[in-house]
Amino acid sequence: MTNMVSTDPVSIVLTIILCLCLISIIYGWNRNVNKNFPPGPKPLPFIGHLHLINKYETFKNIIELSKKYGPVFTIQLGTKKFVVICGYETLKEALVNNADEFSWKGVFPIVKEIIKGHGVIFSNGENWKVMRRFTLSTLRDFGMGKQSLEEKVNEESDFLIQKIESFSGQPFENTMDMNAAVANIIISILLDHRYDYEDPVFLRFMKIINEVVKLLGHPRIALYNAYPSLFRWIPGIHKTIKKNMNEYLNFIRETFAKQKEQRDANDQRNLIDVFLVKQEEEKVHGKYFSNENLVHLVSDLFFAGMETTSTTLRWGFLIMMKYSEIQKNVQNEIEKVIGSAQPQMEHRKKMPYTDAVIHEIQRFSSIIPTPSPREITHDVVLKGYFLPKGTNVLLMLASALKDKDYFEKPDEFYPQHFLDSEGNFVKNDAFIPFSAGRRSCVGENFAKTELFLIFTRLLQKFTFQLPPGVSDVDFSPAVGFTRAPKPYLICAVPRY
Repeated sequence: MTNMVSTDPVSIVLTIILCLCLISIIYGWNRNVNKNFPPGPKPLPFIGHLHLINKYETFKNIIELSKKYGPVFTIQLGTKKFVVICGYETLKEALVNNADEFSWKGVFPIVKEIIKGHGVIFSNGENWKVMRRFTLSTLRDFGMGKQSLEEKVNEESDFLIQKIESFSGQPFENTMDMNAAVANIIISILLDHRYDYEDPVFLRFMKIINEVVKLLGHPRIALYNAYPSLFRWIPGIHKTIKKNMNEYLNFIRETFAKQKEQRDANDQRNLIDVFLVKQEEEKVHGKYFSNENLVHLVSDLFFAGMETTSTTLRWGFLIMMKYSEIQKNVQNEIEKVIGSAQPQMEHRKKMPYTDAVIHEIQRFSSIIPTPSPREITHDVVLKGYFLPKGTNVLLMLASALKDKDYFEKPDEFYPQHFLDSEGNFVKNDAFIPFSAGRRSCVGENFAKTELFLIFTRLLQKFTFQLPPGVSDVDFSPAVGFTRAPKPYLICAVPRY
């Protein structure tokens, strides 16, 4: 009688998983080699603590563990251990006081397979230093922190206002329009160009980004990141992500190829022009200013810039519908300080309430609960625990933004977190939505300009209301790598 061995991929994987479960029980993967390693809950065989990954609030359950184990503890995702860092004081000690040791980005497998160490967000070492310096200096040259950027933002805000006015106060869903406005501001820096909101190429471009961000936050990707060698060859959403990213990166390659043909070395119009000049000047071609570094740098700026800012704005207008009194207070301050003129960044220091509301939107929404993991570059002691070189670390930024020692009502939307008793704006040390230390967001000032100008411009022109028949808003987030609101309908009623 012939033995029948199943060659079905799913059956093979299940068999391997069963074997690994037995191995994990026999050899005790959960044991710590170092006696002074942070404690943590006992992991399940093979899966570790993957069962704690929440579909909508990816690391919410893990942050909750800090109540039992303290601000530094260990979890296991699959067979890989991570040290989790919670709370502002502990995050500061890691990212600021031990900046060198915590500056190396450890990248999840799905991202590593796509990025391959290029660009600025997920690169390390000298490549990261060169790309970060270039990005900061070029963004400054093309307007970051200058009036020229304000002009670009206000110009794009006018296009966005026209689009919103076209709905004539009727309910509409604002995701693509908000994405388009923010994307066009970034494109003006990268390409010295803007797209019409209905442009099919532009719409496809943004749809790819939205879909990738959504899929990266799916629990199946957490499983893939835990066992990439097992799932790499099996159909799944990881293949959809890679397919979309290939299309996205090829679009960027084609764009900068056209840019190269039209470039004038004496007239550097945008970031890509400047990069290509640097590429020609570099003595060893391809070392840092390579084509792939350019592609992924542009990709990083699009992903980080468009997704985070537009998501924050969408949270902002959702919150304004919920709290109409707060919306009215902002509008009163706009009328008092700006009137009907275009908002400028110089207005912000005269608008403490509006500034506080924008900060509170960022804090309350907490759109990046935990950034990419870090890998310890040298042995370090944190809160009495010994973390050896190579330790993988998860930084829970959301835990700082909801730290009860710094925010009176951490789970509520409360602009007074950033106001004193006399109504003056006050900074809060635990406000670190852009992270802290050496790997803080390169586009922080860029994003702050966009958030203030777009938010005040739209509230100057419209009052945002719930659609007829809708009694309340839904603050539960959508599935995704970033913590975005679920799609919602909104009515923008002209104020004049």
